[in-house]
Amino acid sequence: MGPVTTGARRRSLFWRIHFWAALIASPFALVAVLTGTLYIFTPQIEAALYGQLERVAPQGARLPLDAAVDAARKAAPAGFEVQAVTPPARAEDAVRVGFGPPRAGAGAHAGHGDAAAAPAAANPRPGQGGERLTVFVDPYRGQVLGSQRDQDRFSEWARRLHSRLLQGESLRWMIELAASWMLVMLLTGVVLWWPQPGQPALPRTVRGRAGWKQWHAFLGVLLGVLSLAMVLTGITWSKYAGENVRALRDWSGQASPQAPARLHSMPQGEQLTYQQAWDRTRALVPDTPPQLTPPRGPHGVWRAGSADRRHPAGRFDLVLNAYDGRVLYQAGWESQTAFGKATAVGIPFHRGELGVWNQLLLFVFAAGVLFSLVSGWVMFFKRRRAGALGLPKLLPGAWRAAPPAAVLVAVGMCALMPLLAWSAAVVIAIEAALHWRQRGAATSAA
Repeated sequence: MGPVTTGARRRSLFWRIHFWAALIASPFALVAVLTGTLYIFTPQIEAALYGQLERVAPQGARLPLDAAVDAARKAAPAGFEVQAVTPPARAEDAVRVGFGPPRAGAGAHAGHGDAAAAPAAANPRPGQGGERLTVFVDPYRGQVLGSQRDQDRFSEWARRLHSRLLQGESLRWMIELAASWMLVMLLTGVVLWWPQPGQPALPRTVRGRAGWKQWHAFLGVLLGVLSLAMVLTGITWSKYAGENVRALRDWSGQASPQAPARLHSMPQGEQLTYQQAWDRTRALVPDTPPQLTPPRGPHGVWRAGSADRRHPAGRFDLVLNAYDGRVLYQAGWESQTAFGKATAVGIPFHRGELGVWNQLLLFVFAAGVLFSLVSGWVMFFKRRRAGALGLPKLLPGAWRAAPPAAVLVAVGMCALMPLLAWSAAVVIAIEAALHWRQRGAATSAA
């Protein structure tokens, strides 16, 4: 046998890291893929479950939007305030009026009843706050169709199942850990697949473990770009890595533009009605269905934002004077930073919200990931000898042969993803223990 080359050492190292990544990520990734597959079909499932609340039979002209809001107020719990109103985007859509408990600072003269004036309130996250309630109203007849706590919707249940297995914040780390090591698994997999002289890039007709290996590598790389997009978008809203991503975003000046916090209206007659605010918003942003947040108090402002996640380029933020409808702030797609545009597209894509094509693509992706996970473990058990750990062989000097570029990438990833850093430290400790154990066994044999 000739001398062991640096390339062989590096390849053995990447195999070892790839195995550790698969060992750590596989259980969590399996759960994430299965629960995520359920989540991406949320629109169809909710259409079947809540059609009687969300859809109406058009009949004549719509009533003013204020009539629907007044009807919803009568059906809401005593003391609850209007926090957001979503007018019908299509002829068959119901009006959605979001309610919540009184917020701090909401006085007795809270304008139209009075959502908070924070920009985020224009697009509240479904299920944010266990007390949020949505009342559905027929816009043609002014009849209340029913009400629903946001946390009781299927989409909220599926989201909590996918992100933390219906538990509290204590289990969010699992998905973040899986995403971190899936990124490692993806990068090392591409390096191991990269065609060598005499090695085919496409799978050939081979049976047994070699066939599993070829298809495992080919499908893993084929879905690589999609896998990268899914992992990175998942990391952006994770707990620990997400905080670092957002800090890096802010440091680099890539935060999305925000309306100034102190925008206000000077009282001058009557505030705009819901219908007038909706008409004014449609005149300024005619192509995107809005969600309206009413002013709070005599100095409050009307706020509007996009209610349609299927068209990220239609995203907008609008602030209007509560009395004359004058524009106090407006930002659209062209105002977004590169990071803002990437997340505006990437996050809805991750959730399958861009349309049926998006859902079908994610379903194919999920099937490919499942095959990769299963085929990886099939190869492991076919290779593993009885009584052995089954770790890929690590050639002497493999760790010292690590390419400098790979080391820099690894350091950067660990700095960005704390759970990856902590778990990598555990892996290195196990590797060190295995190394000393092997040296001890070799010394005893000598």
